[in-house]
Amino acid sequence: MATTDRHSTRNPDRRLDRHPRQAATLALAHALSAAERGLAVIPLSRTKLPALRSPHRPEDPPCHGTCGRFGHGVYDASTDPARIRALFAAAPWATGYGIACGLPPHHLIGVDLDTKSGTDATGALRELGLRHLFTIPPTVVVVTPSGGRHLWLTGPPDVVIPNSAGRLAPGIDIRGAGGYLVGPGSRTAHGVYGTAPGTGHLVPAPCPRALLRLLAPGVRRGRAASGAGAVTGAAGGPSAGADGAHGRGLIQFVLAAHEGQRNTRLFWAACRAYENGIGEALADALVAAAVRTGLTEREARSTVASAARMTRPTA
Repeated sequence: MATTDRHSTRNPDRRLDRHPRQAATLALAHALSAAERGLAVIPLSRTKLPALRSPHRPEDPPCHGTCGRFGHGVYDASTDPARIRALFAAAPWATGYGIACGLPPHHLIGVDLDTKSGTDATGALRELGLRHLFTIPPTVVVVTPSGGRHLWLTGPPDVVIPNSAGRLAPGIDIRGAGGYLVGPGSRTAHGVYGTAPGTGHLVPAPCPRALLRLLAPGVRRGRAASGAGAVTGAAGGPSAGADGAHGRGLIQFVLAAHEGQRNTRLFWAACRAYENGIGEALADALVAAAVRTGLTEREARSTVASAARMTRPTA
């Protein structure tokens, strides 16, 4: 018995493996601590996936939690201690927690630097910084069991950052609106996530403006359409023809948005319009189209204004 106790003391990971309830209690404690700092959380399983399964069948209409039940992934995320305790009580097998990105007050953006498959994501990010003239300010850094790193940054409240994998460079994944980051202290099948030394006391730093241009759809420096007949890249937007046809195409692009795409599509279309010199003329029509998809006029005008600022030439 004494040998087992000594062994457990030297190997706390194994001790928690043998007592999953202790692992769940620890995960809840970490989640509540994160919520105190304004980070909305959900319980995760050892696979890093949301611990609660959807209550809906595949053929059911999409639901983001309006049914009142748990199991909607990141849409369950909360900073309310009572709700968090209820979530973890419904998932006693949870060993970690996820932090929802894109939500107020932090509007968190996660830059995931992977080390798998021999990629040098850290070097790739450094090269991007040299090419686009930005540096990552001191911020929270979470170290993954595989040696990767998650950089925590904050974004503007009126800019929607989409999730992406390898779009910026191999090994660099982005967690934005609708995504989540595995929180420090979480246990997974491969190990424990923890903050890098010297970063645990920091708050997420603002995302550098030049990096934000790379992350936000349609505002990548040098991607503006170069005259009539230019065609967008893989973003899937409409082709640019004469101003009238281009404007109609951008409006249709916004009108085709489904729930979860409205702000992203509006922002993308507004950026294209301002880059092609028709932003002011098309702004009201874009706002009207976005309102028809379900956005409020205030939300739509804020998004269009953000696109105008992001595409304004710098001195």
